[in-house]
Amino acid sequence: MPDTRQPRGSAGVTSEVWPSGGRHLWPSGGASAPQSHSRGHLVYAAGGVLTVHTDRGTSIVPADRIAWTPADCLHRHRAHGDTDMRIVFLAPSLARRIPDRPAVFLASGLAREVLLALTGPPRGDGGSAAQAYSRGARSRLLRVLVDELRETREQPLHLPEPQDDRLRSLARILSQTPADNSTLAELGRAVGAGSRTLSRLLRDELGMTFHELRTQLRIHHALVLLADGHDTTRTAHACGWANPSSFITAFTHIIGTTPGRYRTGGAGRRDR
Repeated sequence: MPDTRQPRGSAGVTSEVWPSGGRHLWPSGGASAPQSHSRGHLVYAAGGVLTVHTDRGTSIVPADRIAWTPADCLHRHRAHGDTDMRIVFLAPSLARRIPDRPAVFLASGLAREVLLALTGPPRGDGGSAAQAYSRGARSRLLRVLVDELRETREQPLHLPEPQDDRLRSLARILSQTPADNSTLAELGRAVGAGSRTLSRLLRDELGMTFHELRTQLRIHHALVLLADGHDTTRTAHACGWANPSSFITAFTHIIGTTPGRYRTGGAGRRDR
């Protein structure tokens, strides 16, 4: 990939790269080595689900979401389900219009179409899809893409990395055992802190409540299970919801579509 400091890609990855971006076809479970780029970049999963891990936290990229990673930010990608990852690099003049931290944005229909157009399969003459546009046209399309992202609110699919060891231990327990319904007080005994202390740390470090953190981590896990082909009922129970209806409500509130529609590709994902 251009402008990178990274080792060779993982086995099984099919890549097409060019100066302005690229397309990587990852097998389920595929993961990149830690890497960084001299330019910030946007990633979108035209198929499957991506997670983007940085030292600042983890972003999950399902259908209709676009993840932003700033320049020189060490990161790695992981695919859940066979994943068609699209990547677009931004010049500093455009990157400064996006927050200088990892973030996840809603992909509007226009943003998605622009991103897919710039990262589509190679043309018949061997050139990249991006090369079908003049330099001026690519610049205009990238400005449209950034404008669309700025018009949408950031999505609650980036979880910051806790700094406090007790909070980090709490998040690890919740992530590893999403079906566990232990109270904050019960989990506090396991990590060596009272519920009041943990509630304060959650508010100060992550800006969320215990319920919000657990729900976010459960939704992350649910997206991975759905990408791997699990049905709604099985996913609901595996992630700690007492019944599918409560899971559907929580999932729809955060993701914007039902688990069933998401699983069957009805969340707006388009192949190109």
